[in-house]
Amino acid sequence: MDQLATEFENSVTADSYVSEPVKQYLFDFTKTDDVDNWQEQSDTVRSVGMSKAVFVIHRNAEFRRAIFFALLNPQPNGAGFAGIRALGTYNLTGRTKLQLLCRGQGQFNGFKVVLRHKGLNDEPNYSFEQYFQAPKDEFAIRELPFSEFKAYYRGKRVNNNETLDLSQVTSIGIQIYGGVYQPIKQKGPATLELDWIRAE
Repeated sequence: MDQLATEFENSVTADSYVSEPVKQYLFDFTKTDDVDNWQEQSDTVRSVGMSKAVFVIHRNAEFRRAIFFALLNPQPNGAGFAGIRALGTYNLTGRTKLQLLCRGQGQFNGFKVVLRHKGLNDEPNYSFEQYFQAPKDEFAIRELPFSEFKAYYRGKRVNNNETLDLSQVTSIGIQIYGGVYQPIKQKGPATLELDWIRAE
């Protein structure tokens, strides 16, 4: 019995030293990360586009975070978007999901995260996207599994066999979408408050 008790005690002790995976913070706006390197990506790249996006740091004596302000003016069919993006080099190998601590306010709260890889950051290359609903009233974490990021081109799903290369993510963006290919159409003003973006 003494030997069994010792083995059991050793197994419990070993398990107690197993730590959770270290979370990789891509942007922590509650601390020092700024928004100077984020670029606007809105539908005004086309002559009919009329939407606008702004990304700013909001702070007072008790908190610090980023706010994504958007005014979405889509076409009658829902075509339109307002967004921001950050270019860089992010190695997310071994990570399984993207997490955002956020809160949405405004007329609607449908957003999407837009990822690109291998330096293919602009058209005619497609992007990898995932839609989410921002929490309202209280801040909460939204989790976006990397396995659920699908290829899109100009908002339309692309049927291809290539998957997102997590070792070479080179663009991270957030957009409010009009919904040209979605059952729900969105328009008007909205905000997304962000404390941080991390990979786990």
